[in-house]
Amino acid sequence: MFETKPRPVGELFEQHQDELLDFLSKRVGKTDAQDLVQETFVRLVRRGEHRSIASPLFFLRKIASNLARDHSRRRKFESSWLTFPGDRVDAPAAEETPAERLEREERARLFRAAVAELPPRCRDVFVLCFVKKMAAPEIAQRLGISDSMVRRHLRLALARCREAIKK
Repeated sequence: MFETKPRPVGELFEQHQDELLDFLSKRVGKTDAQDLVQETFVRLVRRGEHRSIASPLFFLRKIASNLARDHSRRRKFESSWLTFPGDRVDAPAAEETPAERLEREERARLFRAAVAELPPRCRDVFVLCFVKKMAAPEIAQRLGISDSMVRRHLRLALARCREAIKK
């Protein structure tokens, strides 16, 4: 298990790359594992004194494990904070079942029908607020009504929409 004969990095790479690739593939996936195997050996070379390591495989696995942990943390951070233009917040999740999709579509249909059945002024307030993203004072000024009337229309619209979706 413990190796005593120092070997060049190229020899270590040839001997341990497959084992490290398997080790990392289980933790980060095949695509990212290949990059992390290379980074493992880059870090070994940067250390400089790799010939004095008693157990190179153990040391390489420790480097690889640390890289995998850092990679997972970075992915978690990126996925929680970064959104890209192609991402749609309202797009269905990849793991959505057909039954869930039908239920979501039915709720959307009921919601649209509830909005369509709102009284005209109430519907205008709702659309300006939630589609056009206007604030209550802007809506009041645009429609020539008071802020309290805007809020009353919004309460009515939200209540009717909630009721329609619950059915």
